Amino acid sequence: MKIIQQLLTQLPKNIILTGEENTRPFECDGLSVYRQKPLAVVLPENIEQVKQVLKICKAHNTPVVTRGAGTGLAGGAMPLEKSIVLGLSKLNQVKSIDVENRLAVVEPGVRNIAISEAVAGFGLYYAPDPSSQIACTIGGNVAENSGGVHCLKYGLTVHNVEAIKMLTIDGDELVLSRQDDGLGLLALMNGSEGLLGIITEITVKLTPTPALARVVMAGFDSVRECANVVADIIKAGIIPAGLEMMDSFAIQAAEGFAGVGYPLEAQALLLCELDGTQAQVQTELDVVLKILSNASSLKVSASEEERLNLWKGRKSAFPAVGRLSPDYYCMDGTIPRRHLADMLEKINELSQKYQLRVANVFHAGDGNLHPLILYDANVAGELEKVEEFGTEILKLSVDMGGSITGEHGVGVEKLNAMCHQFNHKELAIFHKIKQAFDPNSLLNPGKAVPELHRCAELGAMHVHHGKLPHPELERF
Repeated sequence: MKIIQQLLTQLPKNIILTGEENTRPFECDGLSVYRQKPLAVVLPENIEQVKQVLKICKAHNTPVVTRGAGTGLAGGAMPLEKSIVLGLSKLNQVKSIDVENRLAVVEPGVRNIAISEAVAGFGLYYAPDPSSQIACTIGGNVAENSGGVHCLKYGLTVHNVEAIKMLTIDGDELVLSRQDDGLGLLALMNGSEGLLGIITEITVKLTPTPALARVVMAGFDSVRECANVVADIIKAGIIPAGLEMMDSFAIQAAEGFAGVGYPLEAQALLLCELDGTQAQVQTELDVVLKILSNASSLKVSASEEERLNLWKGRKSAFPAVGRLSPDYYCMDGTIPRRHLADMLEKINELSQKYQLRVANVFHAGDGNLHPLILYDANVAGELEKVEEFGTEILKLSVDMGGSITGEHGVGVEKLNAMCHQFNHKELAIFHKIKQAFDPNSLLNPGKAVPELHRCAELGAMHVHHGKLPHPELERF
């Protein structure tokens, strides 16, 4: 094809991957149930090469799908059949560290945890910590507005990014900063899922490493009792560094995988981390332990090693569940905290309805739930069932006053659910924003924002089936 020839002519051949075998590793992200091979994959080593790719793709009217580490869970980095995947993993340098102002300037391919490793010697770290932080990249974190177990106190990615540099589809460079007045374009880019521009540089806020951090692990005989305690802790005026909840299935899966000492008899588990000065932590710990006095089991980490070990179980929940089933489907709804127990009861009812097991893990502090629905894609009809199950969870999230996503993004997975959460006027605004940045819809088309006719045809939300589930993806 002409575009492949032009890429090979104008760029180093060693950064271009073509052919079925070479492009296969890029055919999906962490949502592996949907796959599609691109025309080619380009792995640029500098910004000029990124600009050249954009110039060539625009000239050939060819879509560009930007990719980080591929750890996303909503199909946001899944290629289109006639697209170029622009992988930014080689742009992986920490360009500067400003200790006095607590800032670091990094390229998009820098891994999340590598930022904290680079600044640890200065008593600083980067606070947002998705469970995939050892692999996920900061560019992808910005694209999805990622969170993590410490987002309750320290915020999502959007709260920890001070500025970005980005390229438009025309190759023009824009600098968006928190200091800018007016439109709030920096916030717009956080969670934009590659639809508006190519992020080439991020200035992140660094946080002083707390003098002390301790985790309280509490087991409960009922899910509702555990959920009520979450609200009680917040009502007491305490904002924990992390406040996570797991149901009995998730507890047993995590313990079987990580062996960290979780109480297997508990119906629900709460992990509450307190950090700050020694005096502050002790004061808050006294209050929290009083609130947790009715727990069936209690443990407070006695060392940094033990604290990290208790978190290891929670952060291992996804791979732990993967040991128990050939496949699982991870949802990402968000609800008001007061509805946590009600939602878990509804999910259990749906589990019985669809005859599919579910492990529930929650960022309980901000109501972000991650039900893991277990299934076997090799069994006829199970994928369709799990999609219907997931759809019902997302609808419940919206109906309870929440959202269809907290940190995983929309991608291709939640396009139908967008029709349930937003009306036509709201979706039309999203399309106008997209058109302002990308008039020919070449940047990650068919993702995140459904076409208006799609919602009109659905009337109500329906599930999708098959290899390429969304008509928007078939336009190219």
